[in-house]
Amino acid sequence: MYNDIRKNKVKTMVVVFGFLTMITLILYYLCYYFEFGEFAIVIALTFSIISTILTYYNCDKIVLASVRARPATREEDLQLTNILDALMITADLPTKPRLYVVDSDQANAFATGRNPQNAVICITKGLLNKLDYYELEGVVAHELAHIKNYDIMLSAVVSVMVGFVIILSDIFTRSIFRRSGNSKRDNNKGNAIFMLIGLVFLILSPIISKLIQLAVSRRREYLADATAISFTRNKDGLISALNKLNSDNANLETASKSNAYMYIVTPFKDKKTKKSNLLSTHPAIEDRVQALENLK
Repeated sequence: MYNDIRKNKVKTMVVVFGFLTMITLILYYLCYYFEFGEFAIVIALTFSIISTILTYYNCDKIVLASVRARPATREEDLQLTNILDALMITADLPTKPRLYVVDSDQANAFATGRNPQNAVICITKGLLNKLDYYELEGVVAHELAHIKNYDIMLSAVVSVMVGFVIILSDIFTRSIFRRSGNSKRDNNKGNAIFMLIGLVFLILSPIISKLIQLAVSRRREYLADATAISFTRNKDGLISALNKLNSDNANLETASKSNAYMYIVTPFKDKKTKKSNLLSTHPAIEDRVQALENLK
């Protein structure tokens, strides 16, 4: 486990550096295209560093805002808060994660935050309504396992940064086509070059997004499942929860391609597969259940 935690920290630094490089290049081309002159690289690098720092330290707030989550309260979510309090004893975490609830009928959950001291567990209302005590305990334990294993640091940073890169690439491409169509100074060669750059970014952004998401290995889900059982000593609760989540066909309106892999099961129910494949962000539920059943 400690080796996996160290690997996750290294992966996060690699992703942050890659994000900084990509944002700098995109902004440099934007500044150069709009004729900011010799200061283009300075402007691009300054903005990239600032945006990277802000993203890293505010990734949990950005993710929670994107899914429109509200803080959980003892008055409304007593069972959930009691389960977390009980699990904190066996999880041996330095700080109790903050609890949030998403008002959605789909049963799902995720954890986020840059480290265990700034962690958040987010549960949908559908999960609270559709699972019994031991099933809910298994899901919360799974998310606590992601926190303990430092999976959240990598997944939260990736989620926000990937979304930001896609947005910038889209703005860049749109601005190129708009300006090339309206510009009075017709420079066919220059326009062709920047159109090509815009097209490359447009094509590569979703590919890069998928590759970065897959860097958060699906193996982490198996490890979180196993770690959760070490907390609860009850694999039947998590197995039952996974089967219920897999059969739930409700929609999760706030899910997006940039954050889908953070959830305990895929929020896009039309994309469920019976077998894992190289491009899926989650292992098949059948494979995870079988792995849990084989635990001794």
